[in-house]
Amino acid sequence: MHASAIFAAGSLVAIAQAAAARAPGEPIRLVWAEGDVAGMSTIYGPDGRDPIGFIEYHQTRHGDRLSSVRIARFRDGSSDEDWAEARVEGTLDALTGRSITRDTHGEVVVDMTIDVPGGRVTATWGDPSNRQTADEHVALPAGTYWGPLIFILLKNFDANAESDKVVFRTVAPTPKPMVLDMEITRRAATTLERTGARLEVRPFDLSPTIHWAIDPLVRLIAPRARFFMLPGDPPALARFSGPRNYARQEIVIQ
Repeated sequence: MHASAIFAAGSLVAIAQAAAARAPGEPIRLVWAEGDVAGMSTIYGPDGRDPIGFIEYHQTRHGDRLSSVRIARFRDGSSDEDWAEARVEGTLDALTGRSITRDTHGEVVVDMTIDVPGGRVTATWGDPSNRQTADEHVALPAGTYWGPLIFILLKNFDANAESDKVVFRTVAPTPKPMVLDMEITRRAATTLERTGARLEVRPFDLSPTIHWAIDPLVRLIAPRARFFMLPGDPPALARFSGPRNYARQEIVIQ
């Protein structure tokens, strides 16, 4: 084959590979079917020994619509709630959701609503004497994930990873809503001690990705979040360690 033809063929392959790469807002492919699920998990302090609360989780499916609610309740009376609705027909397409944070008196300190198809985020935050609001129209592609949708991404990581990473769009209360891209990075397999047993798990780190020039600085100040996944069909979450929310209270869930 002529050298120029070889070069052209190689260029076409490179272009095809680049076109196949996932963009941050592109929905992930689903390998595992989602259905009705309910359960509870214990929340521990950063040492992983002292229980400080629990999480209740409810997931229901009707046709191609999936609704998930995850509520973390703490002994001090505070709570965090995440709700998400998505379309699950081959891909995970986010639709709507809401995140609510309550203080130790049960008062709402953050209330954020996400409308993905409408490209709209509304929120209120702060105490009653200093309440702030936001109503923003932003680019929210179908691959925008938060709360319980991130765990579905983890279950389907292998089918969507490139160089051991999956990048996605999210909306995070800081407490003001912030739209940014996050990446989940798969780390080397390790052993996890749990209830007297040693489990072979795979850690996954969650961190923001903004720009190569400032990412290292962001990672210095952003709290680390790590998921430990137990291999299987499908994979299961063995442990989470990281910040509770924007307040950066460190917790362990298992």
